[in-house]
Amino acid sequence: MIDRYTHPEMGNIWTLENEFRTMLKVEILACEAMNKLGIVPDEALKDIQTKADFRLDRIKEIEAVTNHDVIAFLTNVAEYVGDASKYIHKGLTSSDVKDTALCYMTVQSADLIMRHLVNFHEILRRRAAEFKYTVMIGRTHGIHAEPMTFGMKFLLWSAEIERDIERLKQAREMMAVGKLSGAVGTYSNIDPFVEKYVCEKLELTPVRLATQVIQRDRHAHFMTTLAIIGSSLDKMATEIRNLQRTDIREAEEYFAPGQKGSSAMPHKRNPITCEKVSGMARLLRGYAVAALEDVTLWHERDISHSSVERVILPDATIALDHMLRKFSNIIDKLLVYPDAMIANMNKTGGLIFSQNLLIALVTKGVLREDAYKWVQRNAMARWLQGADFKTNVEADPDIKKYLTDEEVEHCFDPKPMLRHVDEIFARFGL
Repeated sequence: MIDRYTHPEMGNIWTLENEFRTMLKVEILACEAMNKLGIVPDEALKDIQTKADFRLDRIKEIEAVTNHDVIAFLTNVAEYVGDASKYIHKGLTSSDVKDTALCYMTVQSADLIMRHLVNFHEILRRRAAEFKYTVMIGRTHGIHAEPMTFGMKFLLWSAEIERDIERLKQAREMMAVGKLSGAVGTYSNIDPFVEKYVCEKLELTPVRLATQVIQRDRHAHFMTTLAIIGSSLDKMATEIRNLQRTDIREAEEYFAPGQKGSSAMPHKRNPITCEKVSGMARLLRGYAVAALEDVTLWHERDISHSSVERVILPDATIALDHMLRKFSNIIDKLLVYPDAMIANMNKTGGLIFSQNLLIALVTKGVLREDAYKWVQRNAMARWLQGADFKTNVEADPDIKKYLTDEEVEHCFDPKPMLRHVDEIFARFGL
């Protein structure tokens, strides 16, 4: 991922230095396990534990000849350890080390993302409570529908983030595994105890069965989870972008002192962070497709997945880390304009209360088809001729046969339509 979107805390997980450092940890732990089995002598283990190291530039130099990164790594480590290096990697295959290290780093990245999600969830709940009774118009198909509250939007989003948190827990568990079972998963030259020991030390779970590699449905599960989380953020960002439209302007991104919106137009206040979130969500969905392609490997493994994962796992986790950091700040500082919400709600001259009229007429015994026709003809007069909907309704002879002026007036009151808001919020402990 480019530096522009890389925060050091997440970026450091995916550095080449950290990858090899994690692989070295796996190799040393495997030697410790084999020491307990009597395979690695105490003195050799001491040398391995105290001397094992590497240099990135030396690994690259060796790899230029071997064309194999793990062999280059092991060769460089051996240069530090000396004679005891003959016990390092004993009975293992490259994927025992690389796959286990990759899972370990993925779990670290998942934990960081989880921390951001929990924080974001708390922000959403706080803002939901803040705007619990802030009345606005709900829109379906982009058209005014019926009144709701702005707090309900935040509450809805918080509920989705709760589901994202549960999904990430499952995906993390799916990736919190390790594998040290040899070339085709049969433990042909290594005791299963080594796998159990290494995984326990790394707080991973040994996979019940592997080939040369850990199966990539796990990675696909993780990547699709990231894509879903990204899509959740995209949905919220898109809503804010729409609410920030000049002709709506019910909410907008915080615009900092000194910030500029356009090189040409000094008046511009653009939802650039929300637009960035929407754009980066597209990356996550694309990476998820690539991860799904990696599920299919030849026989007990091929290496077609490797080049893909070198890109998508660091990039996806770094991207989502950036998205959550930035979008949490957007929601935390979101500017909200309740007066504009009321003004927009009144733009249709009461059309948003059409269902109230329909139900009131049906309650009085009017056939639904007739009631619908009477209300709709007055609504269309508002849409097409600009006539006042309420005035027309009050003068409609068919409607007047069944509804008094007081009953019509009640139909145009938004308060009863929001009478269950407290009950809805109570479901979430708010």
